[in-house]
Amino acid sequence: PFGENAGFVIAEGSQFALLMDEELALELGADVHGAVGDVFVHADGHKKSISSPGVGNYVTFAKAVAAARRHLGEESVQQRSFVHAHGTGTPQNRVSESEILDIVARANGVSDWPVAAVKCYVGHTMAGAGGDQLMSALGTFRHGIVPGIQTIDEVADDVLGERLQLGPEHIEREVGSFDIAFLNAKGFGGNNATGYVVSPEVAMRELEERHGAAAISAWRDRVEATRVAAVEADQRCSAEGPDVVYKFNHDVRMHEHVAIDGDRMTIEGVGEIEL
Repeated sequence: PFGENAGFVIAEGSQFALLMDEELALELGADVHGAVGDVFVHADGHKKSISSPGVGNYVTFAKAVAAARRHLGEESVQQRSFVHAHGTGTPQNRVSESEILDIVARANGVSDWPVAAVKCYVGHTMAGAGGDQLMSALGTFRHGIVPGIQTIDEVADDVLGERLQLGPEHIEREVGSFDIAFLNAKGFGGNNATGYVVSPEVAMRELEERHGAAAISAWRDRVEATRVAAVEADQRCSAEGPDVVYKFNHDVRMHEHVAIDGDRMTIEGVGEIEL
């Protein structure tokens, strides 16, 4: 991504994030890793060819940054945010995405925006690329490190990087220094999407504002048990592997289990269904 390149590595993978209603999260003692601010989706419209970049990602990225600025203020956007670029590693993407980031940075007074491109580590997963970005962003909130683009020696000459921190070096800050992560998905030939996620520190501050100190105090008691259980589960799976459940031809219903009588169908073991 953003180096002298000719294409990208296709990958497959999956990520799992549990998105919960905030009252339920507090009630269950769920560990809060961040919160979703908003997500914007926009098509490109007319363009030269199906695979050419268009203007849709300008719209989504500008909307996401404007929404985050209204949410948390200019300082959070200018000094306490970072970007997870789509960063495919193609010549068209490196130029067009850097132009988008540069234009939005100028419009919002950002002078030195940290930019990550997690595809340099995991390849371009087809279905899970946004999940890869999200997990890496949550890791930055937890550890304070924006991963460098370590598959390049230097940024390509045609990349607009004047207002961006782009390169192979990791960017390290104190934990709690980042408020916002912008996750960008650039849809060559389809829809574009940009979302922003806020840090767990911001999320907890806002939860306390909405639900009160007593609710947060009760959550803190519950979350300790959640964290202990998570560590135990991680250690168990690392040592023994997860328990795999595979039931071949288990409880399958076929025609011999189905009876239809007028407006009613009965499936053995399931019950009666009104047609």
